[in-house]
Amino acid sequence: MTNELLSLFEYYEVEKGIKRDVMVEALETALQSALRKKIGPARDLRVSVDPDKGDIRAYSTLVVVDRVENPYDEIDIFTARRINTDINVEDELEVDITPADFGRIAAQTAKQTMLQRLRQAEKEMIYDEFKDRAGDIVSGTVRRFERGDVWVDLGKFEGIMPQRERVSTEEYNTGDRIRVYVVAVENGSRGPEIILSRSHPNFVRRLFESEVSEIADRTVEIRALAREPGFRTKVAVWSEDEKVDPVGACVGLRGARVKNIVNELNKEKVDIIRYSDDLRAFVEDALKPAVIERMTIDEENKVVRVFVDEEELSKAIGRRGQNVRLTTRLVGWDVQVQKDESAQEEFEKKINDAAQTLTVAGLSLDQAKELVVGGVNSLQLLATGVDEVDIAGILQIDVEDAKAISAAAKKAAGIETADVAE
Repeated sequence: MTNELLSLFEYYEVEKGIKRDVMVEALETALQSALRKKIGPARDLRVSVDPDKGDIRAYSTLVVVDRVENPYDEIDIFTARRINTDINVEDELEVDITPADFGRIAAQTAKQTMLQRLRQAEKEMIYDEFKDRAGDIVSGTVRRFERGDVWVDLGKFEGIMPQRERVSTEEYNTGDRIRVYVVAVENGSRGPEIILSRSHPNFVRRLFESEVSEIADRTVEIRALAREPGFRTKVAVWSEDEKVDPVGACVGLRGARVKNIVNELNKEKVDIIRYSDDLRAFVEDALKPAVIERMTIDEENKVVRVFVDEEELSKAIGRRGQNVRLTTRLVGWDVQVQKDESAQEEFEKKINDAAQTLTVAGLSLDQAKELVVGGVNSLQLLATGVDEVDIAGILQIDVEDAKAISAAAKKAAGIETADVAE
Protein backbone atom coordinates (compact mmCIF):
# COMPACT_ATOMS: atom_id res chain seq x y z
CA MET A 1 0.00 0.00 0.00
CA THR A 2 2.88 2.38 0.85
CA ASN A 3 4.58 2.15 -2.56
CA GLU A 4 1.27 2.26 -4.39
CA LEU A 5 0.20 5.32 -2.42
CA LEU A 6 3.45 7.19 -3.03
CA SER A 7 3.20 6.41 -6.77
CA LEU A 8 -0.34 7.77 -6.81
CA PHE A 9 0.78 10.93 -5.03
CA GLU A 10 3.59 11.45 -7.53
CA TYR A 11 1.37 10.85 -10.57
CA TYR A 12 -1.31 13.36 -9.55
CA GLU A 13 1.28 15.89 -8.42
CA VAL A 14 3.32 15.78 -11.64
CA GLU A 15 0.70 15.00 -14.27
CA LYS A 16 -2.36 16.75 -12.86
CA GLY A 17 -0.71 19.52 -10.84
CA ILE A 18 -2.59 18.69 -7.62
CA LYS A 19 -0.65 19.53 -4.49
CA ARG A 20 0.32 16.65 -2.22
CA ASP A 21 -1.23 18.18 0.90
CA VAL A 22 -4.59 18.30 -0.92
CA MET A 23 -4.26 14.60 -1.73
CA VAL A 24 -3.24 13.75 1.84
CA GLU A 25 -6.29 15.55 3.20
CA ALA A 26 -8.55 13.71 0.77
CA LEU A 27 -7.00 10.35 1.66
CA GLU A 28 -7.27 10.91 5.40
CA THR A 29 -10.97 11.70 5.06
CA ALA A 30 -11.50 8.63 2.88
CA LEU A 31 -9.63 6.29 5.26
CA GLN A 32 -11.51 7.69 8.23
CA SER A 33 -14.77 6.76 6.51
CA ALA A 34 -13.47 3.28 5.68
CA LEU A 35 -12.21 2.74 9.22
CA ARG A 36 -15.56 3.61 10.77
CA LYS A 37 -17.09 0.79 8.74
CA LYS A 38 -14.37 -1.53 10.00
CA ILE A 39 -14.24 -0.80 13.74
CA GLY A 40 -17.41 1.16 14.45
CA PRO A 41 -18.05 4.69 15.79
CA ALA A 42 -14.75 5.32 17.59
CA ARG A 43 -14.64 8.57 19.57
CA ASP A 44 -12.81 11.48 17.88
CA LEU A 45 -11.44 9.20 15.20
CA ARG A 46 -8.42 10.59 13.35
CA VAL A 47 -6.39 9.12 10.50
CA SER A 48 -2.87 10.36 9.80
CA VAL A 49 -1.03 9.84 6.50
CA ASP A 50 2.69 10.54 6.19
CA PRO A 51 3.02 12.34 2.80
CA ASP A 52 6.69 11.38 2.43
CA LYS A 53 6.70 7.77 3.62
CA GLY A 54 3.11 6.76 2.94
CA ASP A 55 2.59 5.36 6.46
CA ILE A 56 -1.03 5.28 7.65
CA ARG A 57 -2.04 5.34 11.32
CA ALA A 58 -5.47 5.62 13.01
CA TYR A 59 -6.12 7.25 16.38
CA SER A 60 -9.07 7.68 18.70
CA THR A 61 -9.30 10.01 21.69
CA LEU A 62 -10.85 8.02 24.60
CA VAL A 63 -11.93 8.98 28.10
CA VAL A 64 -10.07 7.25 30.94
CA VAL A 65 -12.47 5.46 33.33
CA ASP A 66 -12.27 2.91 36.18
CA ARG A 67 -14.59 0.51 34.39
CA VAL A 68 -15.32 0.52 30.66
CA GLU A 69 -18.99 0.57 29.72
CA ASN A 70 -18.67 1.95 26.17
CA PRO A 71 -15.55 0.58 24.40
CA TYR A 72 -15.94 3.08 21.52
CA ASP A 73 -15.59 6.04 23.88
CA GLU A 74 -13.69 4.78 26.93
CA ILE A 75 -10.46 3.11 28.07
CA ASP A 76 -9.78 1.63 31.49
CA ILE A 77 -7.21 3.25 33.77
CA PHE A 78 -4.89 0.26 33.82
CA THR A 79 -4.57 0.06 30.03
CA ALA A 80 -4.24 3.80 29.82
CA ARG A 81 -1.35 3.91 32.28
CA ARG A 82 0.57 1.38 30.19
CA ILE A 83 0.53 4.07 27.50
CA ASN A 84 0.94 7.10 29.77
CA THR A 85 1.89 6.62 33.41
CA ASP A 86 0.75 10.11 34.38
CA ILE A 87 -2.84 9.66 33.16
CA ASN A 88 -5.77 9.87 35.58
CA VAL A 89 -9.44 8.97 35.51
CA GLU A 90 -11.59 11.37 33.42
CA ASP A 91 -8.54 12.46 31.42
CA GLU A 92 -8.52 12.04 27.64
CA LEU A 93 -5.96 9.88 25.88
CA GLU A 94 -5.25 9.54 22.16
CA VAL A 95 -4.80 5.86 21.40
CA ASP A 96 -3.38 4.20 18.29
CA ILE A 97 -6.18 1.92 17.05
CA THR A 98 -4.77 1.02 13.64
CA PRO A 99 -6.01 -2.53 12.86
CA ALA A 100 -3.29 -5.04 11.91
CA ASP A 101 -4.95 -5.70 8.55
CA PHE A 102 -6.04 -2.10 7.96
CA GLY A 103 -3.76 -1.58 4.96
CA ARG A 104 -5.16 -4.64 3.17
CA ILE A 105 -8.81 -4.27 4.14
CA ALA A 106 -9.23 -0.51 3.80
CA ALA A 107 -6.92 0.13 0.83
CA GLN A 108 -9.35 -0.60 -1.98
CA THR A 109 -12.27 1.27 -0.42
CA ALA A 110 -10.06 4.17 0.54
CA LYS A 111 -8.46 4.31 -2.89
CA GLN A 112 -11.82 4.62 -4.64
CA THR A 113 -13.02 7.30 -2.24
CA MET A 114 -9.75 9.15 -2.53
CA LEU A 115 -9.93 9.18 -6.32
CA GLN A 116 -13.39 10.71 -6.10
CA ARG A 117 -12.09 13.42 -3.80
CA LEU A 118 -9.09 13.96 -6.07
CA ARG A 119 -11.37 14.40 -9.06
CA GLN A 120 -13.25 17.00 -7.08
CA ALA A 121 -9.99 18.70 -6.14
CA GLU A 122 -8.99 18.65 -9.81
CA LYS A 123 -12.28 20.31 -10.77
CA GLU A 124 -11.78 22.96 -8.11
CA MET A 125 -8.31 23.58 -9.47
CA ILE A 126 -9.78 23.98 -12.99
CA TYR A 127 -12.11 26.64 -11.68
CA ASP A 128 -9.37 28.44 -9.76
CA GLU A 129 -7.02 28.47 -12.77
CA PHE A 130 -9.59 29.33 -15.45
CA LYS A 131 -12.04 31.59 -13.62
CA ASP A 132 -9.91 34.64 -14.52
CA ARG A 133 -9.33 33.50 -18.11
CA ALA A 134 -12.87 34.11 -19.32
CA GLY A 135 -12.53 36.42 -22.31
CA ASP A 136 -9.14 35.01 -23.40
CA ILE A 137 -8.19 32.98 -26.47
CA VAL A 138 -6.65 29.57 -25.76
CA SER A 139 -5.34 26.78 -27.99
CA GLY A 140 -6.38 23.17 -27.76
CA THR A 141 -6.86 19.88 -29.60
CA VAL A 142 -10.21 18.44 -30.63
CA ARG A 143 -10.65 15.33 -28.50
CA ARG A 144 -14.17 14.01 -29.12
CA PHE A 145 -17.75 14.85 -30.15
CA GLU A 146 -20.95 14.43 -28.15
CA ARG A 147 -24.32 15.33 -29.71
CA GLY A 148 -22.84 18.16 -31.72
CA ASP A 149 -20.72 19.47 -28.83
CA VAL A 150 -16.94 19.51 -29.29
CA TRP A 151 -14.67 18.56 -26.38
CA VAL A 152 -11.29 20.26 -26.57
CA ASP A 153 -8.13 19.13 -24.78
CA LEU A 154 -6.53 22.22 -23.22
CA GLY A 155 -3.56 20.39 -21.67
CA LYS A 156 -4.27 19.62 -18.03
CA PHE A 157 -7.95 20.40 -18.52
CA GLU A 158 -10.77 19.85 -20.95
CA GLY A 159 -13.25 22.39 -22.30
CA ILE A 160 -16.52 22.08 -24.15
CA MET A 161 -17.60 24.01 -27.24
CA PRO A 162 -21.41 23.62 -27.33
CA GLN A 163 -23.10 23.33 -30.69
CA ARG A 164 -24.50 26.86 -30.30
CA GLU A 165 -20.91 28.18 -30.05
CA ARG A 166 -19.69 26.42 -33.20
CA VAL A 167 -19.37 28.11 -36.59
CA SER A 168 -21.81 26.45 -38.98
CA THR A 169 -19.40 26.65 -41.92
CA GLU A 170 -16.52 24.97 -40.06
CA GLU A 171 -15.80 21.25 -39.80
CA TYR A 172 -13.66 19.79 -37.00
CA ASN A 173 -11.87 16.46 -36.83
CA THR A 174 -10.39 14.60 -33.88
CA GLY A 175 -6.81 15.76 -33.41
CA ASP A 176 -7.32 19.16 -35.07
CA ARG A 177 -5.46 22.01 -33.37
CA ILE A 178 -7.81 24.97 -32.90
CA ARG A 179 -7.93 28.34 -31.16
CA VAL A 180 -11.03 29.09 -29.12
CA TYR A 181 -12.49 31.89 -27.02
CA VAL A 182 -13.19 31.18 -23.33
CA VAL A 183 -16.78 32.35 -22.88
CA ALA A 184 -17.13 31.42 -19.22
CA VAL A 185 -16.01 29.06 -16.48
CA GLU A 186 -19.19 27.80 -14.84
CA ASN A 187 -19.06 26.15 -11.43
CA GLY A 188 -22.21 24.05 -11.71
CA SER A 189 -23.60 21.02 -9.89
CA ARG A 190 -21.35 18.71 -11.91
CA GLY A 191 -18.31 20.82 -11.14
CA PRO A 192 -16.55 23.52 -13.17
CA GLU A 193 -17.08 23.59 -16.94
CA ILE A 194 -14.94 25.59 -19.36
CA ILE A 195 -17.29 26.93 -22.06
CA LEU A 196 -15.51 27.61 -25.36
CA SER A 197 -16.57 29.35 -28.57
CA ARG A 198 -15.45 30.17 -32.10
CA SER A 199 -18.65 32.00 -33.03
CA HIS A 200 -18.63 34.65 -30.30
CA PRO A 201 -18.11 38.25 -31.57
CA ASN A 202 -15.42 38.76 -28.94
CA PHE A 203 -13.38 35.98 -30.56
CA VAL A 204 -12.80 38.41 -33.44
CA ARG A 205 -12.17 41.27 -31.01
CA ARG A 206 -9.42 39.28 -29.25
CA LEU A 207 -7.87 38.28 -32.59
CA PHE A 208 -7.58 41.97 -33.51
CA GLU A 209 -6.00 42.70 -30.12
CA SER A 210 -3.39 39.98 -30.68
CA GLU A 211 -2.62 41.00 -34.28
CA VAL A 212 -2.82 44.80 -34.06
CA SER A 213 -0.39 46.29 -31.57
CA GLU A 214 -2.16 49.67 -31.75
CA ILE A 215 -5.32 48.03 -30.40
CA ALA A 216 -3.39 46.19 -27.71
CA ASP A 217 -1.83 49.44 -26.47
CA ARG A 218 -5.16 51.30 -26.94
CA THR A 219 -3.89 53.74 -29.54
CA VAL A 220 -6.71 52.35 -31.68
CA GLU A 221 -10.02 51.37 -30.14
CA ILE A 222 -12.69 48.96 -31.39
CA ARG A 223 -15.85 51.01 -30.87
CA ALA A 224 -18.38 48.51 -32.29
CA LEU A 225 -18.41 45.00 -33.75
CA ALA A 226 -21.12 42.96 -35.46
CA ARG A 227 -20.70 39.40 -36.69
CA GLU A 228 -22.48 36.64 -38.55
CA PRO A 229 -20.09 33.74 -37.84
CA GLY A 230 -18.61 32.08 -40.91
CA PHE A 231 -19.88 34.75 -43.29
CA ARG A 232 -19.07 38.37 -42.43
CA THR A 233 -17.91 40.66 -39.64
CA LYS A 234 -17.98 44.45 -39.48
CA VAL A 235 -15.56 46.20 -37.11
CA ALA A 236 -15.72 49.93 -36.38
CA VAL A 237 -12.39 51.38 -35.20
CA TRP A 238 -11.38 54.80 -33.92
CA SER A 239 -8.30 56.61 -32.68
CA GLU A 240 -8.02 59.70 -30.54
CA ASP A 241 -4.66 60.42 -32.17
CA GLU A 242 -5.36 62.26 -35.42
CA LYS A 243 -1.99 61.13 -36.81
CA VAL A 244 -3.04 57.48 -36.60
CA ASP A 245 -5.12 55.90 -39.34
CA PRO A 246 -7.18 53.32 -37.39
CA VAL A 247 -8.34 51.46 -40.49
CA GLY A 248 -4.83 51.31 -41.95
CA ALA A 249 -3.40 50.07 -38.64
CA CYS A 250 -5.87 47.19 -38.60
CA VAL A 251 -5.34 46.29 -42.25
CA GLY A 252 -1.56 46.31 -41.91
CA LEU A 253 1.15 46.50 -44.55
CA ARG A 254 -0.25 44.94 -47.73
CA GLY A 255 -3.16 43.66 -45.67
CA ALA A 256 -0.97 41.33 -43.61
CA ARG A 257 -2.70 41.88 -40.28
CA VAL A 258 -6.29 41.47 -41.40
CA LYS A 259 -5.22 38.56 -43.63
CA ASN A 260 -4.02 36.63 -40.57
CA ILE A 261 -7.36 37.23 -38.89
CA VAL A 262 -9.32 36.18 -41.98
CA ASN A 263 -7.25 32.99 -42.22
CA GLU A 264 -7.98 32.17 -38.56
CA LEU A 265 -11.68 32.71 -39.30
CA ASN A 266 -11.51 30.34 -42.29
CA LYS A 267 -11.96 33.08 -44.91
CA GLU A 268 -14.81 34.87 -43.16
CA LYS A 269 -15.10 38.37 -44.68
CA VAL A 270 -14.02 41.20 -42.40
CA ASP A 271 -14.99 44.83 -43.10
CA ILE A 272 -12.98 47.43 -41.20
CA ILE A 273 -14.84 50.73 -40.89
CA ARG A 274 -13.83 54.10 -39.49
CA TYR A 275 -16.08 54.90 -36.53
CA SER A 276 -17.71 58.33 -36.49
CA ASP A 277 -19.98 60.19 -34.07
CA ASP A 278 -21.66 61.57 -37.18
CA LEU A 279 -24.39 58.97 -37.74
CA ARG A 280 -24.73 59.80 -41.43
CA ALA A 281 -21.03 59.30 -42.10
CA PHE A 282 -20.95 56.15 -39.97
CA VAL A 283 -23.88 54.53 -41.80
CA GLU A 284 -22.49 55.56 -45.17
CA ASP A 285 -19.13 53.88 -44.41
CA ALA A 286 -20.81 50.80 -42.95
CA LEU A 287 -22.91 50.21 -46.09
CA LYS A 288 -20.02 50.47 -48.53
CA PRO A 289 -19.46 49.62 -51.36
CA ALA A 290 -23.04 50.78 -51.96
CA VAL A 291 -23.39 54.46 -52.92
CA ILE A 292 -26.08 56.31 -50.95
CA GLU A 293 -28.19 58.95 -52.67
CA ARG A 294 -29.85 60.37 -49.58
CA MET A 295 -30.65 59.54 -45.97
CA THR A 296 -33.30 60.47 -43.41
CA ILE A 297 -32.96 60.04 -39.64
CA ASP A 298 -35.86 59.48 -37.23
CA GLU A 299 -34.25 60.23 -33.88
CA GLU A 300 -37.35 59.48 -31.83
CA ASN A 301 -37.63 55.89 -33.11
CA LYS A 302 -33.88 55.49 -33.85
CA VAL A 303 -34.55 54.63 -37.49
CA VAL A 304 -32.24 55.50 -40.39
CA ARG A 305 -33.81 55.33 -43.87
CA VAL A 306 -31.25 55.03 -46.64
CA PHE A 307 -32.18 55.65 -50.28
CA VAL A 308 -30.07 54.26 -53.12
CA ASP A 309 -30.39 53.91 -56.88
CA GLU A 310 -31.89 50.67 -58.12
CA GLU A 311 -28.52 49.37 -59.33
CA GLU A 312 -27.03 49.96 -55.85
CA LEU A 313 -29.89 48.31 -53.96
CA SER A 314 -28.48 44.76 -53.95
CA LYS A 315 -25.07 46.02 -52.74
CA ALA A 316 -26.60 47.99 -49.87
CA ILE A 317 -28.85 45.17 -48.69
CA GLY A 318 -26.26 42.44 -49.24
CA ARG A 319 -26.74 38.73 -49.72
CA ARG A 320 -29.92 37.71 -47.89
CA GLY A 321 -29.96 41.10 -46.17
CA GLN A 322 -26.60 40.49 -44.48
CA ASN A 323 -25.02 43.89 -45.14
CA VAL A 324 -27.91 45.92 -43.78
CA ARG A 325 -28.40 43.55 -40.82
CA LEU A 326 -24.79 43.88 -39.73
CA THR A 327 -24.92 47.65 -40.23
CA THR A 328 -28.00 47.82 -37.97
CA ARG A 329 -26.16 45.94 -35.22
CA LEU A 330 -23.00 47.96 -35.70
CA VAL A 331 -24.57 51.43 -35.43
CA GLY A 332 -27.29 50.47 -32.96
CA TRP A 333 -30.07 52.02 -35.08
CA ASP A 334 -32.66 50.36 -37.31
CA VAL A 335 -31.20 50.88 -40.79
CA GLN A 336 -33.77 50.53 -43.59
CA VAL A 337 -32.61 50.53 -47.22
CA GLN A 338 -35.03 51.61 -49.95
CA LYS A 339 -34.87 52.36 -53.67
CA ASP A 340 -34.56 56.10 -54.28
CA GLU A 341 -37.68 57.21 -56.15
CA SER A 342 -36.89 60.94 -56.00
CA ALA A 343 -35.03 61.06 -59.33
CA GLN A 344 -37.92 59.31 -61.10
CA GLU A 345 -40.40 61.60 -59.41
CA GLU A 346 -38.41 64.65 -60.52
CA PHE A 347 -38.23 63.30 -64.08
CA GLU A 348 -41.98 62.72 -64.17
CA LYS A 349 -42.62 66.21 -62.80
CA LYS A 350 -40.54 67.75 -65.59
CA ILE A 351 -42.43 65.74 -68.18
CA ASN A 352 -45.77 66.79 -66.68
CA ASP A 353 -44.76 70.49 -66.54
CA ALA A 354 -43.61 70.42 -70.16
CA ALA A 355 -46.76 68.58 -71.23
CA GLN A 356 -48.96 71.22 -69.59
CA THR A 357 -47.50 73.85 -71.95
CA LEU A 358 -48.51 71.76 -74.98
CA THR A 359 -52.16 71.31 -74.01
CA VAL A 360 -52.92 74.80 -75.31
CA ALA A 361 -52.58 73.29 -78.78
CA GLY A 362 -55.72 71.23 -78.18
CA LEU A 363 -53.86 68.14 -77.01
CA SER A 364 -54.94 65.93 -74.13
CA LEU A 365 -52.45 65.67 -71.26
CA ASP A 366 -51.59 62.08 -72.23
CA GLN A 367 -50.92 63.12 -75.85
CA ALA A 368 -48.81 66.02 -74.65
CA LYS A 369 -46.76 63.66 -72.44
CA GLU A 370 -46.17 61.34 -75.40
CA LEU A 371 -44.81 64.27 -77.41
CA VAL A 372 -42.54 65.35 -74.54
CA VAL A 373 -41.19 61.81 -74.18
CA GLY A 374 -40.70 61.80 -77.96
CA GLY A 375 -38.52 64.88 -77.69
CA VAL A 376 -41.05 67.64 -78.33
CA ASN A 377 -40.82 69.44 -74.99
CA SER A 378 -41.93 73.01 -75.82
CA LEU A 379 -44.74 74.79 -77.64
CA GLN A 380 -42.22 76.63 -79.84
CA LEU A 381 -40.68 73.34 -80.92
CA LEU A 382 -44.11 71.85 -81.67
CA ALA A 383 -45.06 74.90 -83.73
CA THR A 384 -41.91 75.31 -85.79
CA GLY A 385 -39.43 72.51 -85.21
CA VAL A 386 -41.38 69.33 -85.89
CA ASP A 387 -42.83 68.04 -89.14
CA GLU A 388 -46.50 66.98 -89.18
CA VAL A 389 -45.39 63.48 -90.22
CA ASP A 390 -43.20 63.20 -87.09
CA ILE A 391 -46.09 64.36 -84.91
CA ALA A 392 -48.33 61.73 -86.50
CA GLY A 393 -45.69 59.07 -85.90
CA ILE A 394 -45.20 59.95 -82.22
CA LEU A 395 -48.93 60.10 -81.45
CA GLN A 396 -49.90 57.28 -83.84
CA ILE A 397 -52.51 59.47 -85.60
CA ASP A 398 -53.33 60.54 -89.16
CA VAL A 399 -51.20 63.21 -90.82
CA GLU A 400 -54.30 65.42 -91.26
CA ASP A 401 -54.87 65.36 -87.52
CA ALA A 402 -51.19 66.12 -87.00
CA LYS A 403 -51.50 69.15 -89.30
CA ALA A 404 -54.38 70.44 -87.19
CA ILE A 405 -52.25 70.06 -84.03
CA SER A 406 -49.36 71.89 -85.68
CA ALA A 407 -51.67 74.71 -86.81
CA ALA A 408 -53.13 75.01 -83.29
CA ALA A 409 -49.62 75.14 -81.84
CA LYS A 410 -48.64 77.92 -84.22
CA LYS A 411 -51.74 79.85 -83.34
CA ALA A 412 -51.11 79.41 -79.62
CA ALA A 413 -47.52 80.49 -80.09
CA GLY A 414 -48.69 83.60 -82.02
CA ILE A 415 -46.83 82.56 -85.14
CA GLU A 416 -49.78 82.88 -87.54
CA THR A 417 -50.66 86.29 -86.13
CA ALA A 418 -47.13 87.39 -86.76
CA ASP A 419 -47.33 86.16 -90.35
CA VAL A 420 -50.54 88.10 -91.09
CA ALA A 421 -49.07 91.30 -89.68
CA GLU A 422 -46.08 90.86 -91.89
